[in-house]
Amino acid sequence: MRGQLWLKLVLLVAMVTSLAALAGCSATAATETGALMTLDEPFRPQYHVSVPRNWANDPNGLVFTDGEYHLYYQHNPDDVVWGPMHWGHAVSADLVNWTHLPIALYPDELGTIFSGSAVIDWDNTAGFGKEAMVAVFTHNDDGRQMQSVASSTDNGRTWAKYAGNPVLEPPKNIRNFRDPKVFWYETEGGAGHWVMAVSGGNIILFFTSPDLVNWESSGGFGLTFGATCGVWETPDLFSLPVDGGPDSRWVLAVAIGDCAPAGGSGVQYFVGSFDGRTFTSDNDKDTTLWADFGADFYAPQSWSEAPDNRRLWLAWMNNWRYAQATPASTWRGAFTIPRELALVTTPDGVRLTQQPIAELQQLRGQQWQWRDEIIGPGSDLLDEVSGETLEIVAEFAMADLADADRFGFRLRTGGDEVTTVGYATKGRTLYVDRAQSGDVAFNAGFGAVHTATMEPLDGLIRLHILIDRASVEVFGNDGRVVFTEQIFPGGDSLGLELFLDGQQVTLNTLDIWQLEPATFRVADR
Repeated sequence: MRGQLWLKLVLLVAMVTSLAALAGCSATAATETGALMTLDEPFRPQYHVSVPRNWANDPNGLVFTDGEYHLYYQHNPDDVVWGPMHWGHAVSADLVNWTHLPIALYPDELGTIFSGSAVIDWDNTAGFGKEAMVAVFTHNDDGRQMQSVASSTDNGRTWAKYAGNPVLEPPKNIRNFRDPKVFWYETEGGAGHWVMAVSGGNIILFFTSPDLVNWESSGGFGLTFGATCGVWETPDLFSLPVDGGPDSRWVLAVAIGDCAPAGGSGVQYFVGSFDGRTFTSDNDKDTTLWADFGADFYAPQSWSEAPDNRRLWLAWMNNWRYAQATPASTWRGAFTIPRELALVTTPDGVRLTQQPIAELQQLRGQQWQWRDEIIGPGSDLLDEVSGETLEIVAEFAMADLADADRFGFRLRTGGDEVTTVGYATKGRTLYVDRAQSGDVAFNAGFGAVHTATMEPLDGLIRLHILIDRASVEVFGNDGRVVFTEQIFPGGDSLGLELFLDGQQVTLNTLDIWQLEPATFRVADR
């Protein structure tokens, strides 16, 4: 009987799978099949997306359609360092569990495949098919950079490059011409046009098109605004409501190759207006706004077509100063957790916030909880807590901070290894110290302290910290100040401590969860 029941179950599963495929659900099913990735390699993330083998950098072509979030990314399939760029491809139904699919775009006679974006052409403006997925990307031919197009009619699984590529040649005297971000801009009466924002050295150039293949120049932004000490790359442009209300502003995010707050590459952003043709900043030329104050947040891209009008993005979790030297085995390249973006009004103006997506809560396991604790020097409150994958949500009362010089958490402690996330009350400074975080010898500047000013919010200091095997992400005061940091501690460095320099501090709330590994699969190639 048991054997007969098993046979019936097998037949039932097969029948359901066949019916799903006939109903057009095969694409979604692909997110649930494939061999499980091995997560026991040194420094392999447990809940961050990482490349299965060899090299990955910038996220590309982020788009949601037919129940799937698509993540394309810069990929060298032949080595663990940067090389001939392809588009790797991963999909997810929930932004937590992912399946890596076969390579999407390969180099060709026009060059290698640099960064770009993807959209759904709902009205078939390009003639590739109704609701076709269209990728707009940079062809790089020995330094000559031009924009090209490819299309897919099977949910991004296979691609056909446009016969008329390239669709946009570099303007005269501009060599760095890459990383197009494309979206549909709707005008009055239901009309509209496509917009492309593309980097051009220290300027973002804008182009418009009725059909994704014929483009004309519409303006530019940059040159003297913000930080200009490195090449501008991978722009993103989107609108967000302010304080969740009816008013909105536009955000232009720009990766910059050098001089970020933590050294090396980073991401600045501008808040302003966009009229469908060009961007105007609300702030003066000397105002530089940083999306992240850690060392390892680069080239973020947001998802097109995300449900419920959410603006979600993630970034490459690395820094070009040492990206090709970090400890690696069979792979090198991971991404931040997806984050939900918002605009809030602050005393200094409208600013961007980032928060971990709520979907990550499904990974929460064992929980520790404390309320209304008076913390003194040498606290042993967390003696029973340890692990390499933890989530920490803490709230400290500002009224008691006159008695505290510094406080916070020591993470991944063991032997001489420690990563510190702390708040210095006198300077109103949030900081991450990774000087003794583990292996720091591969780069002279890696083991450093990174800081950012953070004023109390409603008389409180709030910290939301995510720890993975080789990373720490810190969200201060509801995501107003953010740090993204790689760390490379030993496998036995699992301790967690609450520290205080001073007399006492009040811990209003503290919740800690052990995070279970996400599921990562690799589809047959």
